[in-house]
Amino acid sequence: MDQAQFIDISNQALLTAAIVSIPVLVPSLIGGVLISLFQALTQISEQTLTFVPKLVIMIISYFFAGPWIIRYMVNYTSSIIERIPEMSLPG
Repeated sequence: MDQAQFIDISNQALLTAAIVSIPVLVPSLIGGVLISLFQALTQISEQTLTFVPKLVIMIISYFFAGPWIIRYMVNYTSSIIERIPEMSLPG
């Protein structure tokens, strides 16, 4: 494996990690901001009020985005496995 292949695979891995995390992180972020705004307006400082709704939002996000995430990860893994022969050392 030369340096260009390593950089390409590393870039692909980082991009895949970012793309796969977005469907869960964005709804959780939006929910967290809305919950914090609600807490600021009502002056409620209960810790479970922030944790439980964000957990529920993440579970719902995984429920809807899970099949797409799995499909994306399977395609990425297949492409890496297909590139194994060209990564072998010469000799």
